[in-house]
Amino acid sequence: MKKLTIREDRCKGCGLCVDVCPKKVLELSEKIINKKGHHPVQAVNEEDCISCAFCATMCPDCVITVEKED
Repeated sequence: MKKLTIREDRCKGCGLCVDVCPKKVLELSEKIINKKGHHPVQAVNEEDCISCAFCATMCPDCVITVEKED
């Protein structure tokens, strides 16, 4: 089950979510540029996600949704 949903098209690449993630699940993409002209965040090792939702809480644009596994 997917834990993180990231709306890359809305991300402004501020990196706040990357800084707050305790498991280093997120990083800013170096290859992708979204329609706003920013490098969006992406999950690089989603299997390490503990669903703490610090990233979603910190995101000023509500780009990230976190779901817990059943």
